[in-house]
Amino acid sequence: MAGAPQRVDIDALLADSDTDIIVCCGSGGVGKTTTAAALGLRAAEAGRRVVVLTIDPARRLAQSLGLTELDNTPRPVAGVGEASGGSLDAMMLDMKRTFDEVVEAHSTPDKAAQILANPFYQAVSSSFAGTQEYMAMEKLGQLHAQAGREGTWDLVVVDTPPSRSALDFLDAPKRLGSFLDGRFIRLLTAPARAGGRAYLKVFSVTATIAAATVSKVLGGAFLADVQTFVAALDTMFGGFRERADVTYALLKEPATAFVVVAAPERDALREAAYFVDRLESEGMPLAGVVVNRMQALAATGLSGGRATAAAEQLEDRLANGRSGGGPDAGASGSAEAVAPDAGPAGSAAGSPPASGAATDGDLAGLTPALLRLHADLSAVAARHEGHVKRFVAGHPGVPVSTVPASATDIHDLDGLRTVGEALAAG
Repeated sequence: MAGAPQRVDIDALLADSDTDIIVCCGSGGVGKTTTAAALGLRAAEAGRRVVVLTIDPARRLAQSLGLTELDNTPRPVAGVGEASGGSLDAMMLDMKRTFDEVVEAHSTPDKAAQILANPFYQAVSSSFAGTQEYMAMEKLGQLHAQAGREGTWDLVVVDTPPSRSALDFLDAPKRLGSFLDGRFIRLLTAPARAGGRAYLKVFSVTATIAAATVSKVLGGAFLADVQTFVAALDTMFGGFRERADVTYALLKEPATAFVVVAAPERDALREAAYFVDRLESEGMPLAGVVVNRMQALAATGLSGGRATAAAEQLEDRLANGRSGGGPDAGASGSAEAVAPDAGPAGSAAGSPPASGAATDGDLAGLTPALLRLHADLSAVAARHEGHVKRFVAGHPGVPVSTVPASATDIHDLDGLRTVGEALAAG
């Protein structure tokens, strides 16, 4: 691409032993999971000991890595990195299981059992907005600590959640803290926190009326569940925030590298631009932007306009030939001139074509359709390139690499290797 910026040097990033964490982030549906898996595989085959953490309900990563399943425990990918001394483990975040592990690790067995059995906790840990993003941060912190403590891995690759917004991953700890500290929760938990007579002394009549109103709206049983949940979890609130702060600080260290993944469309690149700006404002290290699924053209020398014009000429000649009572030799000749490699399949000259073989007329009729397809793909490629150029103009100095769209779904290690090669080529 003319005037392209510095590309993302993926191989240098993966080979840098000072890089402990790579975070693949971006909006949903842009190929973060495939990118994370391809980076992890390429790093492992270059000699790194890698764990890939994915948060992908489609479970494509397990299929690509040849595993029957992924769960909350890292599993080794067989046969990867043996020649180089590297290794690759993979796991998929189980949001509720991670939350349960936090509860079990930071409370007594009796208190943990009380929390885990609480209906409000079960709802929050399974479906509360932002819980998945927060637990991704929690699991990242656990993996990094285990790597440092046991030397299990020297690189953690994180595929961030498929959120509505790419910023949700960074905002989740703050949002959870706001939820736990919010006025609504304080109001609901007032009786549990204060208890008995203290409650009457501390809270005003207005607060009592408000709590009674909430109880009527939400139901007394629900309110009691919330109060019991917060009372049981109260001693852990500080731990939640403390670990979130530690992980957030970890993301700012030079040992972390963010790879923003985008698609070559306006909305995806706008989201990528927001994330790049946010990383800069937060002082977080950006390795660069990878634009996935760029439309590639096999015949780069044939413009879309020329292809359309040639298709129109061939269609006119074919129409004239049919109206004249027979195939037009000129149409066949034009088809071969535009697509010289597309010769008639079948018998030698002077012999009748074999059964099922294409005739000159068949190929002449197919060629305009292929030319129009090429024209359509040329328009898509031009649009993609235009979007990327505008992004580059708005973010000078940010390394940007493009990866062509794959002709097939990625479903095995060889497919991931091909993606890794494209990432490295930029």
